[in-house]
Amino acid sequence: MEPTEDYSFPPVSFKPLLTEISGLLRSTSSTLAVAETTTGGLVSASLLSVSGASKFFVGGATVYTTKSRRTWAGWTDENLVNYIGPTPELVTELAANVREQMDVTYCIGESGATGPTVPGPPFVHIAGQTYIAVVSHEGFATRVVNTGVADREKNMMAFTKAALVLLRDVLAGDVKLEQQCRPDSKSTEATKL
Repeated sequence: MEPTEDYSFPPVSFKPLLTEISGLLRSTSSTLAVAETTTGGLVSASLLSVSGASKFFVGGATVYTTKSRRTWAGWTDENLVNYIGPTPELVTELAANVREQMDVTYCIGESGATGPTVPGPPFVHIAGQTYIAVVSHEGFATRVVNTGVADREKNMMAFTKAALVLLRDVLAGDVKLEQQCRPDSKSTEATKL
């Protein structure tokens, strides 16, 4: 007899976080979109695992390539010419473009490198590092996450959880949104997982 596969999703550790996020979004009638790269749709899938997600989740895009970023996330020739890797500014702009296109209250943006390999120069990618932004019309918050490992699957899950934690922190008022147009690298929170 073959062993039964475990199809449980999201991870058990995500469930209280997702319940809290859902409650915070519903209590303010807020809506949400997601623009993710290295999490590969896991942020969106995690949010969609919540019963009644249609009350707040409007849509998500996995913009893993420059072609998808141009088509779905508002990237221009300038973004492509100057691209050397993810930055807090890039992720904030990614989330801001998708938030405007989707006409939602909040948008999560995420971009980094899961590993185990990363492109070489001129690109600056660090395996196990991602940048996350939560953007609303009121401002933005960013976070840098560095797991210190180059395990692709572990990083995808760690980055997903970190994106959800930043969203929860913003919604709960634990992280204040910055008001300037672009993030400044001095104000970006760093998180080591």
